[in-house]
Amino acid sequence: MKQLRVILSAFVAVFAAVAPIGLLAQESTVLTLDEAIEIALSESPVIRIADKEIEKTGYAKKGAYAALYPQIDASASYQRTIKKQVMYMGGFGDGIEIGTDNNWNGGFSASMPLVNVGLWKSLKISAMDVELAVEKARSSRIDMIEQVSNAFYAVLLAADNHRVYKEIYDNAQSNYGNVKQKFDVGRVSEYDLISAGVAVKNAEPAMYDAENNKRIALWQLKALMGVDLDMDIECAGDLGDYRDIMTGAVQDMSIDGNSTLAQLEIQRRQLDKSLEVTKAADYPTLGLMANYQWSSMDNTFKFRKYRWIPYSVAAISLNIPIFAGGKRRSDIRQAENGIESLALQRENIERGLHVEMLQQSSRMQTCVRQLEAALSSVDEAQRGYDIAVRRYEVGGGTLLEIDNSQLALARARLNLNMSIYDYLVAQNAIDRLRGKYDRQDK
Repeated sequence: MKQLRVILSAFVAVFAAVAPIGLLAQESTVLTLDEAIEIALSESPVIRIADKEIEKTGYAKKGAYAALYPQIDASASYQRTIKKQVMYMGGFGDGIEIGTDNNWNGGFSASMPLVNVGLWKSLKISAMDVELAVEKARSSRIDMIEQVSNAFYAVLLAADNHRVYKEIYDNAQSNYGNVKQKFDVGRVSEYDLISAGVAVKNAEPAMYDAENNKRIALWQLKALMGVDLDMDIECAGDLGDYRDIMTGAVQDMSIDGNSTLAQLEIQRRQLDKSLEVTKAADYPTLGLMANYQWSSMDNTFKFRKYRWIPYSVAAISLNIPIFAGGKRRSDIRQAENGIESLALQRENIERGLHVEMLQQSSRMQTCVRQLEAALSSVDEAQRGYDIAVRRYEVGGGTLLEIDNSQLALARARLNLNMSIYDYLVAQNAIDRLRGKYDRQDK
């Protein structure tokens, strides 16, 4: 994608240098749905945040595994004696001051766990954190595909609706021209001329509103794609191109690949491991420790004359839990309760996903029936409009018949567009429920 953007940028720069300004102003980028999704998956901030989360959990996993390696630290300290201790021999005579004015210490310490069951099991939880982050990133991509697809279809819907209202406006203008010609020769009344003019004015707001809806839909699509809102783009095709895929039958109703259920499964395994970690608190632990230090004591600051005395020690520590006031038992019950609660939560979510799958499937079947009715309605409404226009031209009809037939035709075309759009949106929802990521699987 980066190489493609560089090539496109170079091409645009060269083209801008040689092409006329007027031609540049008319050029716009035409995107297919797959191209829009590809750009969104590489440029959208939402996807970038998900990828950063994977990277962050990867670092956290490495940090957790570092607990298995020796921990080495260096330390240094200085102590200044303000008042020295005094020791008396037998309680009589002058006391003897003990200690020096300056005390210096420095050295290294190292520690390493040898046997720690709880630590070993907690490392598996860290690995699952990365797995969960990857699944959340996949969920973000699935959601992004659905949102971009819906936004793309919304642009096509707005464009098709704009064409419908533009045709209404053009027809109103054409009718006004015909009525004006007849009025000039005295074949129609002034009332018809006024009515035709009003029809033109009434068609303008709807056309402008449809044009604005298309502009807003494009802004929403560009925002999801993560591109500049001022970028001039167009969506390839129209809603009619998707009629052939409207079968209404959903072949696969399974939600086994659903990302929400996959995340819940990872969380369940994490809770199982957390329970094992909690139980491991009853197991003994064994650790290794080593310490090497130098110390010096003197009343002056003549460092070259200091005598540094080394000191070193190595030890193995064994810790056996015996009694903690019932805390470990309470922690185990708390972890078991969390597992049971998550199981109930999964059951509830899975039931809701099945209901949504059935709803979207039923919606698709309804859209197919609506499409069939809308296609028949469009054909009949078009014939009715043509007949009304011809009747008025020969003096056998009225402008009201033309207006009514035009309204019926517009409503039929809008219903046709909406049935296709609703079907596509329902199909996207089903793909999300099934956990589809690759659009080539459709």
